[in-house]
Amino acid sequence: MPKTVPRRTIRGVKTALTTLVPSLVIVIALLAAWQIAVTAGQVQPAILPSPWRILEQGWNARDTIWANTIPTLQATLLGFAVSLTVAWALAIVIDFSPWLRQALMPLLVASQTIPIIAIAPLMIIWFGFGVLPKVIVIALVTFFPVTVGLIDGFNRTDREATNLLRSMGANRWKQFIYVRLPSALPSFFTALRIGITYAVTGAIFAEYVGAQQGLGIYMALMKNSFRTDLVLAAVVVTATLSISLFLLTYVAERLIIPWHSKERRSRNV
Repeated sequence: MPKTVPRRTIRGVKTALTTLVPSLVIVIALLAAWQIAVTAGQVQPAILPSPWRILEQGWNARDTIWANTIPTLQATLLGFAVSLTVAWALAIVIDFSPWLRQALMPLLVASQTIPIIAIAPLMIIWFGFGVLPKVIVIALVTFFPVTVGLIDGFNRTDREATNLLRSMGANRWKQFIYVRLPSALPSFFTALRIGITYAVTGAIFAEYVGAQQGLGIYMALMKNSFRTDLVLAAVVVTATLSISLFLLTYVAERLIIPWHSKERRSRNV
């Protein structure tokens, strides 16, 4: 056992480097080209600041940006928790009832045709500038992919395993717990990764429309002050937040369904 741990660690580091290095090379090349173009063209910072200026000014304003990052993160996590609760409830109800599947699926699809850009300002009018409108917008944006992922996962259940449990006298609820639920978890985590990135975007958009604190309203204020560098600094923080939450879903997946992570690694070898 002691000999296997270092090998796994080395293999994990190699895999991470193999995955990240090409992307980092492209990002560094693009930033270098951006810096050279802005410097050589003497572009005004209010129009297009250089990456170095964005980094410098963002660091100088780090306390303000951090103070606005916390409310955005809190709204994102709260809204996504509500979204997950709704998605699980809907998916389980639909899985247990074919009639409700026929009744609810068209409504779920129709819910995604609602233009959030038109609904978000109404949320501010109805519920004020607190956290509630942000939570509702995030839930509207994210519940659909998670719900569909769960429903698809339930449908992927091994029919032979279900028949075996049924022949042993297991009722529908036990079949769900022991077969359908574990079968749906890989699809759930795939949908979770899609949803969490939408959640951050939804929080930023809701704050952009109207809020007292948060990265969205901070970007709007800096835009009105022609501080393009600070707008882009907030964008960098938003991207970092999204990537961090995205990567955390892999950690959760590895802890909850480790067998699936091993299968995926074996397929990628």
